[in-house]
Amino acid sequence: MEPFRVHILGCGSALPTLRHYPSAQIVEVREKMFMVDCGEGVQMQLRRCHVRFTKVSHVFISHLHGDHCFGLIGMISTFGLMGRTATLHVHAHESLEDLLQKQMQLFCRDLGYEVVFHPIDASRQAVIYEDRSLTVETIPLTHRLPTCGFLFREKPSLPHIRRDMIDFYGIPLSQIQNIKNGADWTTEDGTVVPNSRLVAPADAPRSYAYCSDTRYMPGLHQVLKGVSTLYHESTYGEDNLSKAEKYNHSTARQAAMVARDAGVGQLLLGHYSSRYEDENVLLEEARKVFENTRLSDELAVINV
Repeated sequence: MEPFRVHILGCGSALPTLRHYPSAQIVEVREKMFMVDCGEGVQMQLRRCHVRFTKVSHVFISHLHGDHCFGLIGMISTFGLMGRTATLHVHAHESLEDLLQKQMQLFCRDLGYEVVFHPIDASRQAVIYEDRSLTVETIPLTHRLPTCGFLFREKPSLPHIRRDMIDFYGIPLSQIQNIKNGADWTTEDGTVVPNSRLVAPADAPRSYAYCSDTRYMPGLHQVLKGVSTLYHESTYGEDNLSKAEKYNHSTARQAAMVARDAGVGQLLLGHYSSRYEDENVLLEEARKVFENTRLSDELAVINV
């Protein structure tokens, strides 16, 4: 099965601490590297997790609070210093485009590669990236300014060839793709071997949902039904529910309620408030509602 995993670069919230970096992740799908949010320190974290700078092709920014995007201009500058030539695509709210252009004019002259900006509408669910194996779509969220999450979803793949059957019937390599696409095989004596005997079922498509800063949304689970892995912000515990409501954030328990109602495979907590010196209190709170919950932490690699 092709790799589909998440590299945690930062999982803290707005106030810097010595324990956590601001929000940033790398979503690795079939050797393609997508960055989700780009907080300060992201370049150092890329080095620590051994993700090659040249592999990052798209950056998705959930919203324009600094702890989710202050690392972007520095990373763009460094890419230029390293001699990058491949285009970098930035997906973010339209209000970032003018500011980013001015920053690049001031700090990134003679960049050597193109930065293409793609404005996104955080208020609606829509596919904003697609290739042969993957789609990325926005997930509207509720925060203090326009905010969206991102849903990475594999496309269904072709079935697996049964090597024993291919060898038994002496089927040439030139016919394997046809069989993957549903063709039967006819032997030299005219016997038709049905396709079902020649293939094994395809792997089930995997999916990863990133829900950054948001207040608890009772209907969010409908968008996330059956997601393999869900990252949902859990800035506070229930002991600070009033702060969560005031600042449009979620508690760990509320994140677990979304995971439970959506029937996801596993839940990752993150975006921790600096007031918590030990996030296990958030983990225990969430697991009372949804057992298959884990804490995200810097440099962790999670298989989707």
